[in-house]
Amino acid sequence: MSTTVAALFPADLLAHWQGHRRLTRRVIEAFPDESLHSFSVGGMRPFAALASEMLAIAVPMLREIVSGEPASYAEVVPASKAELLAAWDAATSELDAWFAKVPSDKFAETLTVFGQFTGPVWSHIAYAIDNEVHHRAQGYVYLRALGIEPPAFWHRD
Repeated sequence: MSTTVAALFPADLLAHWQGHRRLTRRVIEAFPDESLHSFSVGGMRPFAALASEMLAIAVPMLREIVSGEPASYAEVVPASKAELLAAWDAATSELDAWFAKVPSDKFAETLTVFGQFTGPVWSHIAYAIDNEVHHRAQGYVYLRALGIEPPAFWHRD
């Protein structure tokens, strides 16, 4: 019988999340400018709106976790692909900065974020990652419907 305890360290979790963010950035880059804000399938929102949701969750949530100041959920859809990529890059840097300020013992603490979602900090972070994966998958469907081969889903470097 083994007494080894498996653990996911904060640095590993951040590296995993940043791998997803790099891949999502590749999906944004793959979109034609004219389709990013207008193309959808089956009544889903255009990918620019989906990416805006991801931006409205990650950094504001981490800021709230660290500072204790209530975060407001506010989607702002950048007007162009260049603006979306710039916002994505800025948020990715901010994500690193805020994540580094989360003390290790805070991950198990129960908090309410955005004034309505209560759970342990680790589960809020997992939700942000899951939300990104879900919406990125919608982007894959859009790209394929546009006749564009999406980036390999496993390529997170």
